[in-house]
Parts: sequence; structure tokens; C-alpha cells
Amino acid sequence: MGVRKNTMSTMNGNILSAEAEQKLLAPIDEYVGSIQQKINALRADGTDQVIALTNHMAITRENANYTKGEKTAIIARDKAELAKAKAVENKNKAEIKALIDKAEAYLDANYVKEYYGKVVASCEAERAAEGVRYAQEVEALKKQHEADMAKLNNAGEIKDEKYVFKNKLFDARLKHDSTLQSIKDRQHEAFTHRYHLIDLLRLSRFTWNEKQQQKWENYKYTFSVKQFLLKNGLYIAIVFIFILLCILTPIIKKTQLLTLNNVLNILQVASPRMFLALGVGGLILLGGTDLSVGRMVGTSMVLATMIMHKGINTGALFGNIFDFTGLPLGLRIALALVVCCCVTTAFTSLAGFFTARFKIHPFISTMANMLIMFGLMTFATKGVSFGAIELTIPKLIMPKIGGQFPTIILRAVAAIIIMYFIWNKTKLGKYMYAVGGNQEAAAVSGISVFKVTIITFIIAGILYGFGAWLECIRMVGSGSASYGQGWETDAIAACVVGGISFKGGIGKIQGIVVGVLIFTALTYSLTILGVDTNLQFVFSGIIILSAVTIDCLKYVQKK
Repeated sequence: MGVRKNTMSTMNGNILSAEAEQKLLAPIDEYVGSIQQKINALRADGTDQVIALTNHMAITRENANYTKGEKTAIIARDKAELAKAKAVENKNKAEIKALIDKAEAYLDANYVKEYYGKVVASCEAERAAEGVRYAQEVEALKKQHEADMAKLNNAGEIKDEKYVFKNKLFDARLKHDSTLQSIKDRQHEAFTHRYHLIDLLRLSRFTWNEKQQQKWENYKYTFSVKQFLLKNGLYIAIVFIFILLCILTPIIKKTQLLTLNNVLNILQVASPRMFLALGVGGLILLGGTDLSVGRMVGTSMVLATMIMHKGINTGALFGNIFDFTGLPLGLRIALALVVCCCVTTAFTSLAGFFTARFKIHPFISTMANMLIMFGLMTFATKGVSFGAIELTIPKLIMPKIGGQFPTIILRAVAAIIIMYFIWNKTKLGKYMYAVGGNQEAAAVSGISVFKVTIITFIIAGILYGFGAWLECIRMVGSGSASYGQGWETDAIAACVVGGISFKGGIGKIQGIVVGVLIFTALTYSLTILGVDTNLQFVFSGIIILSAVTIDCLKYVQKK
């Protein structure tokens, strides 16, 4: 329990001293503690031994100092002891459960009533008393300041007095905030003490409801308006703009924006872009970026359209006109996907190699990719579009469930799940965060920065290829080298809006998903409203600048 001045008890009869709080808690600790001692005694030769022996066997298996025979012998002995310990554990299980139920019933009946509720009331009264005290102190300082100012004539002395007064107000505010935090700490400790007792009783096995209660308490305890706005201010602003657009669209365009059809269209448009943002997100997590995303899309659109076009292509590639209709339709679709992924992966691997081997910033290596790809494809196609793909392909690859729900959304969901697993459940994901956070520290700890960087770029390339292939099918072709212009800014914006920090090592897949959906919804809404495409770039630029500024502010605060 936190210690505070007992003089506070004289200010308000409802305010408890530290000693009074301890007296309220003592019977509860004593009662539950006596039950805990009985439980500990019953667990000594059972559950405690099971845990100790299980851990010892795991350590033995990993211990390189033992021979194979020694490991086998030790584990065999441990297994024999483990069988005895489990028998004792099973024997005492019912008695331990009865004791736990008894302790928890006592806590349910008495903890809030006899202790926590009184602490909460005391803290509320103390907060009110502190508010009165602080107001009185500020008022006294102001009166003293006014009296001192009335005695002064010299400009320098007046300036000094104002400075001194400002410092006194600052000190008073600091003291006030410190007192409020102390009260907050005490109430939080009173709340968590109950779960500490339950933790000992149940060996950290909390129910779902208990976990949620603890999470909510921890959220309230750590909540800060300033931090909340820094973390969510941009989301709030964008959602506010979206709500405003929902209001304006029926007035200006005589049509509703937030309809099921529009929502499905937004999700459909967002699906290929989700692949691109997931790829860029990994590179930003490493502390880099990718400026070649738009060119990846343009190049892949040309190649995919060329392969999936029905009949002789309307455009030529390096002067050669192709016709792939001799191949089975399924093979052409698969070939288009493989070609897209191979080409995009080859270019991202090239950028990744220069980034990892020569420490070239991804901004430069991917910008080089962007120029090379755009130059090659524009030269190869002479800027001519390759027309449309075979009309049966979109219905085959992404049919609509119930004639309305686009299955392209399910592919995006699958990509999200896979990338979530990689980022959060694999060594590669852990290494990505480590390398993004501090390359030197990651290298010292034995992580291959080169390998992690290359693999992350390769994954990005595969995602780009798959996303561009889906976009080609969604748009029924229209393969042009200029397609995808500006898509890199959309992908980067979605990531930074979603909280992927350019400082590296910070961000979540969930943030990327939210960023893509918010950004796509905003762009779609502006298009329906009839806002010029060029002005939409202005919105994108403002959002990116705002997101990065907020990210930098958070970083500066941590420093």
C-alpha cells in the first residue's frame, strides 16, 4: 500500500489514513492467507513437484553438457518422480478446489464491502479535498502576486516577479498532479491486491471475465488524454471527415454513401491494396519504405493482361506480339500469377540486396527500382495498353457469393491472417521487430540482419505480385505501364495512418488493415462526392504529413 501523510485524515472524515487502510485489509489477508498456507502444503508434493520436474526435464533436454545417455537416465528418473507427484496432485485436487472456493467466496462477500469500496470512497474524498486545497493555494498565490506587483514600479522587477509567479504556479500544479497520481496509485493497488490473492490461489488461472476486468482497470489507470490523442487523433479526424462526407453526399449528390453496396465496393477496392500495404508495412517496420509499389502494379498489370488476354494482344512487348490462348485457361491464370510474383520478387530482392549488403537506404534502392521498371515497361510497350483479359476469368477467380459478396475480400483476409502469423508467431517476425528497432543490437544478439532484410523484401515482392494480379482480374485487364501511379503513396499512407512507425520496430498488422480501410473509404467517398482526383492527392499528402508528424511527436516524447 502507498504511504501518505496522515494529516489528510483531519481534512475530511471519509479519508482513510494508511494505517486505517491496512487495518481494513488485515483480516482479509489473514483469512485468505491461512487458507493459502493449507493449499501450499497440499501442493508441495503434488503440483509444485509436477511443475519443477517438468521444467527440469525441459532444461535437461536442452543441456549440451549431458551425453545422450545421461539425459535419458535423468529424464527417466524425473518421469518416475513425476508420476508420483501427479498421483499426489490428483489425490489433493478436490481438497484444494474446496479451499480455493472457500477463499474466493470470502473475497466475493467481503473484499469490496469491507475494504476496496471504502478505499474508493476515501480516494474520491481525498481527490475532492486536494482539489479544494489546490484551488485555495492558487488563489493565495494570485493574491500575493497582485500585492507584490502593486509595490513594484521598475520594469525589470515586474518582469522578475511575473517569472517567479509563473514558477510558483508550476510548482503548485506539479505538487497537485503528484498528489492526484498518488491517490490514483493507491486505488489501483487496492484493486490489484484482490487479483494478487486470486493469482496465488489459482496459480495465475483467471477467468475470462476477471481478465477483462483487469484489462479495463489497467486501461483506466494508464489512460492519458494527451497520449490518447497522439495515438488516435488522426483516426478520430479521418472518421469525423468520413461522417461529414456521409452527411454531405445525400445533400449534394442525392445518394446515400453508407449503403451495403458501397461498403462492399470499398472492401473490394481495398483488397488488392491490402496486399501492397502489407508488403510495404514490413519494409517500414525495418525502418525503410518502398517507392516502387506503383511501378510493381503497372508492370504486373501489363504482364498479367498480356497472358490472360483472349487472342492476339493489342500491344507489343519489345516489338513482339504474343498470343497465349493456345494454353488452357487455368494454366494461363496460374502463369500470370507466377510471372507477376517472380518479376516483382526479383526487383524487390534486388533492392533488398543493395539495402542489406551496402546499407543503402530503401528510399534510394526502391526509387531506383521505380525508375528502372517504369523506363523498361514504357519503352517495351511504347505506352500502349494491352486491352482486357478474358471476361470469364473474373467470374472464375473471384465469383460473388449470393450474387453480391465479392470473394476477392476473402483473399485479402487470408493474406492478413498469414502476415499476422508471420509477424507475431514466428522467429522471422520477432527478428523483424528487433532489426527495425536497433540493427546493431540485433546483430550483436546473433540475428542475421542481411537475411532478415532480404526475406522481408522477398515477402513484399510476393505480396505485390499477388495484389497486382488480383487488381488485374478485378479491373478485367487494362494493362498499361502507367497503371498504379501514386499507389505507393496510398500504401505508405495506409501504413503510417495504421501506426507503423518510420522509426522502425513499431507497428501491428491490425494497424495496416485499419489504415487501408480508412484510406480507401475516404478516397472512395471523395470520388463519389465528385472531388477532383488531383485534389485527392492533396488529401493524401496532408494525411501522410499529419501521420508522420504525430509519429515523430510520440518518438520525441519517449526520448
